[in-house]
Amino acid sequence: MSRQLSKDTRAELAVRRLLHAAGLRYRVEYPVPGMARRRIDVAFTGAKVAVLIDGCFWHGCPQHATQPKANAQWWRDKLARNMARDRETTEHLIAEGWTVLRFWEHEAPEDVAVRVGAAVERRRAERAKGRKA
Repeated sequence: MSRQLSKDTRAELAVRRLLHAAGLRYRVEYPVPGMARRRIDVAFTGAKVAVLIDGCFWHGCPQHATQPKANAQWWRDKLARNMARDRETTEHLIAEGWTVLRFWEHEAPEDVAVRVGAAVERRRAERAKGRKA
């Protein structure tokens, strides 16, 4: 497991390149406010948009998840804890006022970047509107 990338995965890099090319600036591996040892893959701190790109195996993708046969119970428990931690992190961020966008590693980076860009622009417009009122 130590050889598995936990950050800067191929999917993350592809999405980040597209976001940067679109003129969006963000923070990478941003700490989840109020939660130790948790990170946001791509964070737009001003707009409070958290982008998390989950690996299919590690986070239980409904389409691509597999169950190892060796040490099966240990792996089931491990993957279940990962998914529970994902839910807890999402709920915490939402409670803190963040928009949370979760994507699977198999999703097309172009589609992800478009959806992220739209969410960031929407949040920025909401914040600007709130300041004017």
